Amino acid sequence: MTGALGHIGSRLIRELPSAFPDGEIVMIDNLATQRYGSLFSLPPYGKYRFIEADIMTADLDSILAGADIVIHLAAMTNASESFRAKELVERVNVEGTERVAGACLNAGSRMIFISTTSVYGKSRGVVDEDCFPADLEPQSPYAYSKLKAEQCLQRIGGEEGLRFVICRFGTVFGVSLGMRFHTAINKFSWQAVMRQPLTVWRTALNQNRPYLELGDAVRAIQFILKKSLFDSKIYNVLTTHATVRDIIDLLTSLVPDLSVEYVDSEIMNQLSYQVSNRRFQAQGFLPQGSLREGIGEIVHLLPSAYRSDEVASKNFSL
Repeated sequence: MTGALGHIGSRLIRELPSAFPDGEIVMIDNLATQRYGSLFSLPPYGKYRFIEADIMTADLDSILAGADIVIHLAAMTNASESFRAKELVERVNVEGTERVAGACLNAGSRMIFISTTSVYGKSRGVVDEDCFPADLEPQSPYAYSKLKAEQCLQRIGGEEGLRFVICRFGTVFGVSLGMRFHTAINKFSWQAVMRQPLTVWRTALNQNRPYLELGDAVRAIQFILKKSLFDSKIYNVLTTHATVRDIIDLLTSLVPDLSVEYVDSEIMNQLSYQVSNRRFQAQGFLPQGSLREGIGEIVHLLPSAYRSDEVASKNFSL
C-alpha cells in the first residue's frame, strides 16, 4: 500500500487484517506529512512491514516483488493548493502512478488506483463513468492530474496487460489517525468546534457534491479485494450527495452559533455536479455511512477543551 499512513491508508491498514488474516501488509510512505502516529497501536494480529520510501525515487521493483495486490494511495491531494504547485502535483500523481504501474507489471501484481470524482468538474445532470469526454472538465491541477493518471493506467493496461481497477472516490470525510482537514466536511468540522468562521467559497453554498464516508471507502477497497474486481473499469464510489448548506445545517445542530465567512477561490467556476454510483452498486456494494454520523464523530472526538460547555455536554447519540 503506497501512501499507507494518510487519511485513507491509516484506517485501512487497521481494518485489513481482520478481513484478510493471512495477508502481509507492506506499508510504503515517504513521511512527507509526518504522520508517524499512523503507525501507533496497529492491531497485534496483523502482519505488517513498514518501508519509508518515496514512489518517485524508490526501487519499486524491489519493494513490490512478490506483491499480489498494490493499493496505490500515494498522491498530492489538496485541490486548492495544487494551483501553487502544478508541476509537482502532475509529477507525483501522474509519473508516480506510472512508476507504480510499471513495477506492478514487473511483479505480476494487480493494482487498485484511487482517483476522484473531481475529474467530472462540472456537468449538466447526473454523470457516470461512461460520460462523454466533454463531461470531464477537472477544475484544479489535482483533479486534472488524476484524470491523466487514469488515462496512463488504461494505456498500460491495454498495451501491456496490467490488471487494475480505478475508483473515483467522492470527497472523503471521516475519522482516522492520519486524517486531513483541507477537504470540506473535515475542515468545516474543525472550524466549527474551534469557533472559527466556516470559510465557504462564495458561490458554493447550494452546489451539490459527491461525498464518501471513510468507512465506506475502506469497505469499498475490501470489497474489491474479496471480489477480485480487477476488470480495468472505472467505478464511482460515494456515500451521498450534499450541498455546503446541508453540511452547515448539520454542524449547526451539533455546534450552535456558527459563523460563516465567504471567500474567493481559483475553483470558483466549478458548478454543481452529481455522479452515479450504479455501476459499483450493481457489483453488490452498498454504502453504509451517513453524513450526520460522520460529522458527529469528528465533532465528538475533537478536544472538549476547545468547545463550549453546551457543545461538550451535548448528547451525540445519532
